[in-house]
Amino acid sequence: MARELGLNPTKLGAYAENRHEPWKQPLPVYIEALYVKRFGRSVPSNVRSIEQTAAEHWRNQEERRNRKAQAKLTAEDDGAEPPF
Repeated sequence: MARELGLNPTKLGAYAENRHEPWKQPLPVYIEALYVKRFGRSVPSNVRSIEQTAAEHWRNQEERRNRKAQAKLTAEDDGAEPPF
């Protein structure tokens, strides 16, 4: 949920409660409250692990590389400048 909210994982410690700030909510409760406020539901509709997200990212990068290489080949065949 924190990834969908765009929260920086290195800064999550600043949101965590400690004994000097008893009014703060526990971190999981705080993140869930933010999620409900922004999206209007308590759980994500599509729950994915970090591994699944990373695999999709690398797959998209590979597809992008292939499209660029194909565009470059067709541009060289036509004798025109590549579009990038």
